[in-house]
Amino acid sequence: MIRTNKAEWREIGGKKHYFKSIWEANFARYLEWRKKNNDINDWEYEPKDFWFEDIKRGVRSYKPDFCVLEKDLSNTWYEVKGYYDSKSLTKIKRFRKYYPKEILFLIDKDWFEKYSRYYATMMDWETTRGLHIPKTRILSKT
Repeated sequence: MIRTNKAEWREIGGKKHYFKSIWEANFARYLEWRKKNNDINDWEYEPKDFWFEDIKRGVRSYKPDFCVLEKDLSNTWYEVKGYYDSKSLTKIKRFRKYYPKEILFLIDKDWFEKYSRYYATMMDWETTRGLHIPKTRILSKT
C-alpha cells in the first residue's frame, strides 16, 4: 500500500500550510507550478467551509482541499483523496447537490499514477518515503 498520509507543515510557493498528506503537498506543488506558468492566477488550501443548511444530522459541512482562482477569475475546487469512506462520499454528494454551480474535481490514486512521474521531473516532488525527487531537465532521446 502506498503511504500518502505524512501530515506535516510544508512551505510551498511562500505559503506555509499543515498538509494532511504527501499527496496534498504534491498537489500544492503542482498548483504552484501552474501559477508560475501563468495557467492559473492563484491557489488556496482549505479556504472555505460549505454548509448544508437543511441537514440536521450527520455531515453538515464540507471543506474542499484546494480552491484555484482561474484566469477568468472563476473558482475551481479540488479534493485530494487516497480513499473514499462513506462520510467522504456523503460530503461530495451533498456539495454537488447544494452547490451545483461550483466545479469540483477529485484528485485520487489514478491522477497520481497518471501524472506524478511527469510532474516530478519539473518540481520538487515528495515521494512516499519522505524524500524529494530533484528537479531534472527532460532530455530528448537520441
